Amino acid sequence: MIVDLDNYNDNQIAYIYTYTCRKDERSLRDLEMRSFFGKDSKNNILECSLKIDPSRSPFMKERIDVIYEGNRLKDIFEKVEGLELSGATFKVVFVQNDTISKVGFEERRTIEREIGLAINGEADLLKPDLMFAIMNVNGRWVFGNYLETEPIWLRHQRKPNDYSVALNTRVARSVANIAVPDPIGIQAIDPCCGIGTVLVEALSMGIDIVGSDINPLILPGVRENIAHFGLEGEVALRDIRNVTDNYDVAIIDLPYNLCSVITPQDQLEMFQSARRFAEKLVVITVEPIDSILVHAGFEIVDRGIAKKARFTREVIVCE
Repeated sequence: MIVDLDNYNDNQIAYIYTYTCRKDERSLRDLEMRSFFGKDSKNNILECSLKIDPSRSPFMKERIDVIYEGNRLKDIFEKVEGLELSGATFKVVFVQNDTISKVGFEERRTIEREIGLAINGEADLLKPDLMFAIMNVNGRWVFGNYLETEPIWLRHQRKPNDYSVALNTRVARSVANIAVPDPIGIQAIDPCCGIGTVLVEALSMGIDIVGSDINPLILPGVRENIAHFGLEGEVALRDIRNVTDNYDVAIIDLPYNLCSVITPQDQLEMFQSARRFAEKLVVITVEPIDSILVHAGFEIVDRGIAKKARFTREVIVCE
């Protein structure tokens, strides 16, 4: 449950997202940011007017839907007195800003308590109907609805079938977001779906995606993985060169292990096929393929790196 911002904020609604990631994940995080918002951030905070469910991203920590803002904390105390909760209970949390000096525990609790006392309503610290946040960001104080990320991708790590070389669920979820930042009206395909890691993440976010693979032995495991999480999705036995329908975007995680060696000519034929049936392409690769993508008729528009120890994958966005 959240407070309707239209009743309180006459200006353009601001949403503040906080991020958390390891140093070696920043490149992929930034690529996902740019895919969602058209910009990235030099720190772990991003503010914009676009509303995204933070649980979509493996890097988002929380979202604040700004209701009030002020130059002083006192301004917030005064404004929250007019907040209408319609009998709902509430809780206030202080969100740290890693770009400024940390606020100590006792001071955070004091601010939370004082704002809670100023709100005309009943506080409930255990099971509140409404969650609010207070934060100092970009030189002013903000107060608003608080939504914490639910790390859904962690549950997907425990799927019935997996490959040691498959994408981890964190990277797969980010790749799905990079390919389809806004699912409305978008049809996607994973034509070399492997064990279905990307399919599971995409389907769990409501993305309209189908999968296929040339290997008949892998398809039962893909279907079992999808059904294991209560999801539904089409998975077909099909060579990428035989895809006949048209899609808005294709996601291709190039095979690279010893059992799936493909030549540059094979790669070119894959990408030429993708150029025929998809307007946009997101490729995950462990080797340089820029020249092959260009030869296939694609333009590279963005890219990022996904690292794990000494192992590096590149995520390339093409149109």
